[in-house]
Amino acid sequence: MHKKLFIPGPVDVRPEVLAKMSTPMISHRGKAATELGKDVCTKLQKVFQTNNVIVLSTTSGSGLMESAIKCCTAKRAAVFSIGAFGDRWYKMAVANGVPADKFRAEDGQATDPKQVDEVLATGNYDLVTITHNETSVGIMNPIREIAEVVKKYPDVVFCVDTVSSMGGTSIPVDELGIDFCITSTQKCLGCPPGMSVASVSKKAYERAKTVPNRGLYLDIVEIYDKVVKDDKYQYPSTPSESHMFALQEELTYMLEVEGLENRYARHLEMAEYIRAWARKYFAIFSDERYLSPTLTTIKNTRGISVADLNKKLGEKGIEISNGYGDLKEKTFRISHMADMTMDDMKLVTSAIEEVLGL
Repeated sequence: MHKKLFIPGPVDVRPEVLAKMSTPMISHRGKAATELGKDVCTKLQKVFQTNNVIVLSTTSGSGLMESAIKCCTAKRAAVFSIGAFGDRWYKMAVANGVPADKFRAEDGQATDPKQVDEVLATGNYDLVTITHNETSVGIMNPIREIAEVVKKYPDVVFCVDTVSSMGGTSIPVDELGIDFCITSTQKCLGCPPGMSVASVSKKAYERAKTVPNRGLYLDIVEIYDKVVKDDKYQYPSTPSESHMFALQEELTYMLEVEGLENRYARHLEMAEYIRAWARKYFAIFSDERYLSPTLTTIKNTRGISVADLNKKLGEKGIEISNGYGDLKEKTFRISHMADMTMDDMKLVTSAIEEVLGL
């Protein structure tokens, strides 16, 4: 039995998008591939609100996160973490021999823009990473305030992980001055997992050209050059055409059928419903000033077995997510992203109430 997914990704995918995954293959070096790539990237520029070059990678979001910190750090990276995925960016730096320092907020708290200013004012760093939306704790960082701080340091490359937020809330990349903005297909973009996306500024590209030992598969210079050369939208390695067909279908739906503003409003409406429900029966885990519009992390104030709850929900064809890492059984998470609806939110909450006798 298929379980309806209320986890932080992968999300349930619309049948029309899944069907596009079975589109017959085309030559990845031919004109049709160029047309496909250009259409997908042009649509993505609208979602990202950017004129920067859009690149695709047949990896999860982690692939382009690793590319960003490895290729664009010439001196030292300042990694600001609010949870497991910020920690991962630091782990990537260490694994690749990239000099970096991690500045970790307490679980459930956002990154403080004042701390970002203090760190960058030392002059020790030429790259900063921010997790925009952290699904382990259900926090969305105050990206506008952080962006204003980073703009004070023009030599710093600004990298942002929007893996669980792009397509679910407005992120004006150019207005914010983000140099390397990363997302992936399996969350708010409503597609199957397996492809990541990034907007890359000329500043990030020029920095990367000065960095030796960028690797090969994820060398952002080679990827960028191949995309922009003769406007061909090609890639050094074979891309996943199936994901590109699916992404084209979903992006067309987002832009031309639902509309981005309507999409953002729907995500917020679902978030507010889940938050109100969580306050009634449990408690919100994180700082309420910075709650995520795409996922809510709920504090297990009743001391229930989240594993047992999920098992019983599974019998009803529903799956939520336990807490992440050290927060397992202390919290549980309900996502409200991609093409979910208010009916879905009412379905999952009523099922939990029934199982727990609330």
